[in-house]
Amino acid sequence: MSDTQTLIENRPPSVAALFLERVAATPDAEAYRYPVPPSAGQGPDDWESLSWAQAADRVYAIAAGLIDLGVEPEQRVALASSTRVEWILADLGIMCAGGATTTVYPQTNADESAFILSDSQSRVLIAEDAAQLAKAVEKRAELPDLTKVVVIDPAGVETDDWVITLAELERRGAAYLEQHPQLIKERVGAITKDQLATLIYTSGTTGRPKGVRLPHDNWAYMAKAIAATGLVTMDDVQYLWLPLAHVFGKVLTSGQIEVGHVTAVDGRVDKIIENLPVVRPTYMAAVPRIFEKVYNGVAAKAREGGAAKYRIFQWAAEVAREYAKASQDNFRRTGTASAPFGLAAKHKVADTLVYGKLREAFGGRLRACVSGASALSPEIGYFFAGAGIHILEGYGLTETSAASFVNPGEAYRTGTVGKPLPGTEVRIADDGEILLRGPGVMEGYHKLPEKTAEVLESDGWFHTGDIGELSPDGYLRITDRKKDLIKTSGGKYVAPAEVEGQFKAVCPYVSNILVHGADRNYCTALIALDEIAIQEWAKENGLEGRPYAEIVAAPQTVEMVDGYVRELNSGLQRWQTIKKFRLLPRDLDVEHGEITPSLKLKRPVVEREYKHLIEEMYAGTKEV
Repeated sequence: MSDTQTLIENRPPSVAALFLERVAATPDAEAYRYPVPPSAGQGPDDWESLSWAQAADRVYAIAAGLIDLGVEPEQRVALASSTRVEWILADLGIMCAGGATTTVYPQTNADESAFILSDSQSRVLIAEDAAQLAKAVEKRAELPDLTKVVVIDPAGVETDDWVITLAELERRGAAYLEQHPQLIKERVGAITKDQLATLIYTSGTTGRPKGVRLPHDNWAYMAKAIAATGLVTMDDVQYLWLPLAHVFGKVLTSGQIEVGHVTAVDGRVDKIIENLPVVRPTYMAAVPRIFEKVYNGVAAKAREGGAAKYRIFQWAAEVAREYAKASQDNFRRTGTASAPFGLAAKHKVADTLVYGKLREAFGGRLRACVSGASALSPEIGYFFAGAGIHILEGYGLTETSAASFVNPGEAYRTGTVGKPLPGTEVRIADDGEILLRGPGVMEGYHKLPEKTAEVLESDGWFHTGDIGELSPDGYLRITDRKKDLIKTSGGKYVAPAEVEGQFKAVCPYVSNILVHGADRNYCTALIALDEIAIQEWAKENGLEGRPYAEIVAAPQTVEMVDGYVRELNSGLQRWQTIKKFRLLPRDLDVEHGEITPSLKLKRPVVEREYKHLIEEMYAGTKEV
């Protein structure tokens, strides 16, 4: 048995146990960094730190406070908050109390929040602020199991018998620990690997969300498997902004505890550009939409600089892609990432003109980014790879604790999601569906045995619903969601995500695109433009100062996008080409339920909302 297998198979039963081990091993090392707004309310945030020992003091106080409130092992404590250091401390506190965290996105409306709290039978809710508390107050009559609400940010909150602050919970917990000094050690020691740790409700694309039951062993396995990949070390600084209610964000907290590196936590997406040069991370995880926005922003800025500057950018982008492809091909053959002399010389010039500035915008120290949650366009992936920002694509689902595959460091291959984590098995079914088995797979769906049986076989194989193919040396490429594949009326199959990804690499103004064509005789697209990028374009095209809806309705905008659609079509098979498109009057968003909080497209919702535009594109055509 290899050292890696030994490490994984001899894992402790829970991340709570790993946390105790980490605190004992490196109590004075820095664990977390978090922003604190300046007292005057002006200027950049200050950043403060917690050592592992300081974090533990707060975690244990939260755990003891919850036990004092009557929380028993496996009882659910809901956590409705954006990404902030208190989210992590509260989640660890819940686990150290032996409880189970029910994660709730802060964007979730009152009705769906109430459904999640009720279905999970959550006893306590830890709410971020007055806005999250208000949802629980509105639906209190529907939540008989909810005995207490704990509020992280007390501004504008009135406390009473039902509502207390996090600071008060910690005070109560600290007092309780003085009376019961061995409490945390006893509770953590009693946790078994099969005990429920987390209940994550899938945002889903249709119907009510399903609660995914993830026992403690899932997270302990993930922590050890992430460490075993060697992708992160104790010297790393992670910038964590992903939603922690999502499994992708949550798994990063487990890996960090095992490895012991620093994590800077700030979930404010509008602060990413400002924070990166301050935090100067060595690695960061993100969803493809972030890389698309950065790419589109750089392209739009170059265009603003005039024709010459834009030509330089386009040339540098093409050099980056060629260089990345050549380097990866050479690494595959020889184990060395190098490119032919002429291409390397062009790359050096482009690095001075373009890439160096891009790396500085990311803080200047970024070794690698991990991308997950949905597919990254290979053309955008190659651009960043060639610019020296290495994006390691990974793959997993809520039902598999997020990280089932990841690209292996230097040997990464753009367009694939890499190889399975140590301890995870994969096979491809006859119809192309990816099946997974291993310690990361969920226990099942909460109170939904029939739904569990639909995806989880008795021998442990989980049906992902994704279509993919494995290379001879074990790299997985995802081709599409099984249910999203389009079959035209002519009998041809189209993978919409593939076409959509290619368009995002071609058009610097796109925000979201949905390709439609099931049972139709040609494909069409609904396109939403990026508001900031298109307003910059509008300034140069006689549309300055117009609202977004007017800009996208203008003939010159439609003509501009049509040019990019024609460019896209030139590289597609005939049956994949977009024959007609419509620009949407606003961008798609989470609030309207058109994209998930992890920025994945909800196809049925968008198609239902804009059915009139879809029908318009097929009006007068004879369907075959």
